[in-house]
Amino acid sequence: MTQDNPQIAPPQFLAVGAEGDVRRVAYRLRTGREPIVVWMGGFRSDMLSTKAATLDAWAAGNGRGFLRYDYSGHGESDGRFEDATISRWLEESLAVIRALGGAAPVLVGSSMGGWLALLAARALRAEGRKLSGLVLIAPAVDFTEALMWQRFPDAVKQEITEKGVWRRPSPYSPEPYPITRALIEDGRRHLMLDGPPIVTGCPVHILQGMQDPDVPWKHAMRLVEHMPGDDVVTTLVKDGDHRLSRPEDLQRLTAAIEGIV
Repeated sequence: MTQDNPQIAPPQFLAVGAEGDVRRVAYRLRTGREPIVVWMGGFRSDMLSTKAATLDAWAAGNGRGFLRYDYSGHGESDGRFEDATISRWLEESLAVIRALGGAAPVLVGSSMGGWLALLAARALRAEGRKLSGLVLIAPAVDFTEALMWQRFPDAVKQEITEKGVWRRPSPYSPEPYPITRALIEDGRRHLMLDGPPIVTGCPVHILQGMQDPDVPWKHAMRLVEHMPGDDVVTTLVKDGDHRLSRPEDLQRLTAAIEGIV
């Protein structure tokens, strides 16, 4: 049991990375029926968040397998946030899914996790692995470029370029978020919205708040337009914010997953 919450079992760890760059990625796996639901959290979030905890309780009540984990530099995993990139977080995500996600998991990605879920789906599809579906909550696809760099004023861009990091104030944390040059530059290796159509080969359900200041709903619509061959359902929540963690939002989330599993 953790010190903060005695009702939560301590995490297990999966070693990811090559020699000299090995990270211990923390995870919790609830055994149950497949397809296993895999929670992929957002930027600076962790696997003990409200949505992740809600899905764990839902899985327990339905006998469903549920897997959640922390990216390096997040939560209970190793590493410094400042050292992380999209490539590293994708490597960790794929390692966890391959090792623990079962035959055809459902990937549930929130914000940055939505981008990572789509990147993981592309990689797994190329390997011939199947997914049962994707549920994406305010998917922040290409966020390092489209929602950060292109919006930053010149002074911020200069600070990132010259100093290697800019500390961005956040309404979600008392501490500013370090935005590194490595994160921005590496993110350009994984951009999806200006490339070929995105093909997941599985059902996709997108949940998007229309009052989201971080991932505008039109950004989600651009993603939908870039998935012409997939079966995509989009739920726009007129008064919904970025987190979509109100009771009614959590009900929409579990209903979307139930519609797939």
